[in-house]
Amino acid sequence: MNRLTSLPAVVLVVGGLLLALLGTAAARVGVRVLVPVGEQDQVQKIATPLMSSLGAAFAIFAALSLASEAGYLRAAEALVSDEAAAASRLAWAATSPRVRSEPIHTALRDYLRATRAKEWEGPAAAFGDDPATARAIARLERSVRAEAARPEVGTPTGTELVVSLDGVTSSRRARVAAASREVPVLYVVTLVVSGVALIVNSGALVFRNSLRTSLLVAGVASVVGLSLALLLALSASWSGPFVVSGHPLDAIVGDLESGFFDGST
Repeated sequence: MNRLTSLPAVVLVVGGLLLALLGTAAARVGVRVLVPVGEQDQVQKIATPLMSSLGAAFAIFAALSLASEAGYLRAAEALVSDEAAAASRLAWAATSPRVRSEPIHTALRDYLRATRAKEWEGPAAAFGDDPATARAIARLERSVRAEAARPEVGTPTGTELVVSLDGVTSSRRARVAAASREVPVLYVVTLVVSGVALIVNSGALVFRNSLRTSLLVAGVASVVGLSLALLLALSASWSGPFVVSGHPLDAIVGDLESGFFDGST
């Protein structure tokens, strides 16, 4: 399933349309070949009333599946925003009086850069096991906790630093957990089965018509193919065509580089 969801959007769309159209053509030819000549008059009488039921069933399954995956994509974007907010809180906490902000800001910037470069797409996003990112977050942990432990910093400021750091690490864990999610196989199987049933029924309706007239059912096949392509594209937020934007984290990196948190801009 991961191989399918990681394909480019163009490949998914073109592949979905081709398979759906080929399925319609195969159904049209298959009815001619498989149904005895004496029973072919009954095919359209049976297929016609089934169209509305099969179409409604496919529409319901597609709507539920696509709405669910779109909701997960929005949730993934919210997680990234939360992680950026946690990083911003830590950056501001490091500017408290008697806190040496430069080591923390440098470690935070390096961690965010490593995350965006090494941990944003592909298997590393789902497992969170990139060595460079692990070293960067370890340096951030040591820098913040060493600064929070200094007596002159004080307990309230030290607690704020540690709590802000925990927010960053917790947000990262939530993001990694979300990236490891895969589209439920039952979603895909249900949608494929209902789509195939609709396509076969459409092909059966026009098996006696001319090829030009048969093109009228191409719209049904196109909807089925595009729905499947969209479901696969939406289901991989960190490895598919719609990768979650890392702009919120990039903005924090830009602020750290420009000295925004130090008040030097």
